[in-house]
Amino acid sequence: ICEYIRAKFPDVVLILDAKRGDIGDTAALYAREAFSRYGADAVTVNPYLGTDSLEPFLATPGKGTIVLCRTSNAGSSEFQSLEVDGEPVYLRVARTAAAKWRSIGECALVVGATYPEELARVRAIVGDMPILVPGIGAQGGDINAVVRAGATSPSSATTSQATTPAASRRGLIINSSRAILYASDGADFATAARDAALATRTAINAAS
Repeated sequence: ICEYIRAKFPDVVLILDAKRGDIGDTAALYAREAFSRYGADAVTVNPYLGTDSLEPFLATPGKGTIVLCRTSNAGSSEFQSLEVDGEPVYLRVARTAAAKWRSIGECALVVGATYPEELARVRAIVGDMPILVPGIGAQGGDINAVVRAGATSPSSATTSQATTPAASRRGLIINSSRAILYASDGADFATAARDAALATRTAINAAS
């Protein structure tokens, strides 16, 4: 699939949602797999093992590392909301990403659309860092709430540019998977999936 995307759509940003997390030597091989074998532009990783497990990804020039922070699944609170020194773990991840990991390489975070209040708290900490937002569509996340909570405004936008929704918001990679992948189980799948993807894009661009 990655080879096909690279051949047919070379300008599309390819994110490998692998959620890798392992000790340093093994992480280095996973980074090579993601970026060299599959040709991904970015890969999702799990920060549970600490900075040395992320460094091989972060240190790869020209590639992005997207760190799990506040995930969209219902059970994420079991650990991510536990308090450490007076704040939940997911905010500690956000602070570490902003203060440390982004200085090593290109770093972004994963925050689920199902938790817009937490998304706003993360945005307040990480500034203009990109945030990958899964959880719209099948998981029921609200696109308008996501944009209000997590989007940033480019300081360089002109007055005329800022009046258009797409130009006035930055910083979010809003992802829909199942709503598109399972748009149809019939012969019309390609058309149905395309329609679902276009409808999602329209909803994102119109969000306020």
